[in-house]
Amino acid sequence: MPASSGLDIEHVATLARIALTADEKARFSAQLGDVLAYIEQLRKADVAGVEATAHAFAVTNVFAEDVAQAGLPPAEALRNAPAVRDQMFVVPKVVE
Repeated sequence: MPASSGLDIEHVATLARIALTADEKARFSAQLGDVLAYIEQLRKADVAGVEATAHAFAVTNVFAEDVAQAGLPPAEALRNAPAVRDQMFVVPKVVE
């Protein structure tokens, strides 16, 4: 990686909280240099007429219409409950 890039591999390693050997510093520095060089190539691309997008393909809603329907009767909703009191679920107390 060129020294003029301003990227301090030791500082990046400290921020990531990883310890690097001298060999790893040299290898990762070269790899980061390659990534930064590729990013620089992308910056040179002419994207003046390209509309910004959030997705590569159009996203459509595939959900059904939200239509109000009658709910379950209390007896049916509580049928499998391990404990019931006054048409409500009975659960263990979690707050003192």
